[in-house]
Amino acid sequence: MVEVTVTPQSSLADRPVQVQVRGLSPSQLVTLRASLTDEHGECFQARAFFHADGAGAVDPGRHAALGGSYAGVWPMGLFWFLQPDTLFRRLVKRDVAGSPFLVRLEVFDGLRLVTGPQDQPLASCEAERWYVGPGVQRVPIREGRVRGALFLPP
Repeated sequence: MVEVTVTPQSSLADRPVQVQVRGLSPSQLVTLRASLTDEHGECFQARAFFHADGAGAVDPGRHAALGGSYAGVWPMGLFWFLQPDTLFRRLVKRDVAGSPFLVRLEVFDGLRLVTGPQDQPLASCEAERWYVGPGVQRVPIREGRVRGALFLPP
């Protein structure tokens, strides 16, 4: 059975995570895709193509991506290379304290440049990417023409 995991499943957005796929056939060609929908409903995606190793595993931190959104060994490539489906959109988190970005990771058999609703992944999981740690207090700043926010640790 194919399984994709993200460790840790919930983390701060600036912290590295480890993505691993297990249960593939040795040397199987797969597409690993990361996607998220922002607060405005815009979709962002990144994909990379990999050959599974002799044990039937893929680890973007050890195995080089053959192509897609990036090539080479990039442990966080699926997160760093997220691109909007609509041109000229930017990935911006407005509600930094209230909710995380939910990044869906999916693994597909073969090389998939485009995936449609009829394409079923071999496995999938979700990762939470938080922008503010637990217990951090946000204090709005309004002083003259200065606007901002002060984030205080617990």
